[in-house]
Amino acid sequence: MTLDSAQSMSVSMSTVAPHGSLTELADGVHAFVQPDGGWCLNNAGLIVGADRTVLVDTAATEARARRLRDEVERVVPGGPDFVVNTHFHGDHTLGNGQFAPKAVVVAHEGTRADSEEAGLGVCDIWPEVRWGETPLMLPDLTFEGSMTLRAGGLRVELIDVGPAHTAHDVVAWVPERSVLFTGDVVWSGVTPFVLFGTITGSLRALDELRALGARTVVPGHGPVGGTELLDATGAYLRWLQRIAEDGVREGLTPLAAASRADLGAFAPLVDSERLAANLHRAYAELDGLPPGAPIDVPTAFGDMVAYHGRPPACHA
Repeated sequence: MTLDSAQSMSVSMSTVAPHGSLTELADGVHAFVQPDGGWCLNNAGLIVGADRTVLVDTAATEARARRLRDEVERVVPGGPDFVVNTHFHGDHTLGNGQFAPKAVVVAHEGTRADSEEAGLGVCDIWPEVRWGETPLMLPDLTFEGSMTLRAGGLRVELIDVGPAHTAHDVVAWVPERSVLFTGDVVWSGVTPFVLFGTITGSLRALDELRALGARTVVPGHGPVGGTELLDATGAYLRWLQRIAEDGVREGLTPLAAASRADLGAFAPLVDSERLAANLHRAYAELDGLPPGAPIDVPTAFGDMVAYHGRPPACHA
């Protein structure tokens, strides 16, 4: 099945998830969480200093980005000075236009290139979603390695941990408050998605994040927690590797391996259909594809639709 045929199966009606809200986690550090964390229902973060404010990620649709902007302006009239995009996916970037050009958009150099290449393609996957006006607003300021933004007395350390969820991933670490914004390197109650990235790289990145010693972890999707979220994400990824190894050894396709797999403890995770697509990445890595290298996304997405019996539900 191709991506186009998967799109043609899109449900004619969709429900919209509740809007997110901003909660203060520590002095000057807030999380914007959108339940239930499924497709395009991502989290964001806000770091507020005496003279400068940093927003970590935005939101997918115009309505959700406006909600985020309203929540931010309730705390910081006028909005943030910087917007950080942790990676290129549209649910974390399409809301940039609600904050720029007043805010400087910051991202990894590779994320900018990936965002430009992806464009507004995510909108074509779920045509039933009311995307609204989401102009492509590329990062103005890019870096490689690491960069530190300062919000008053708070440092916002932007650390390149990719390839992991994608070929280029950045986390935002606020050491003075021991709060870590992980983007989609970490998930909470939601099935991890590594089709665009790497399993081995994600596991390496999780080890790097553990070394920071964060007390509070804000995942890319799902409820805020502690370092147990790193452990849970890692457990899924190691299980995924075992499913792939067994499937390759027995000559199964990724779809057949997914269909046979017992989700077990991972069955309650939101969007479990991602297993079928994740296995395409796992198989490719076992075959020697470098971490984060391009992959056949339409075929992987088509297998995910076949495994699920319908297109994945997006309630953005």
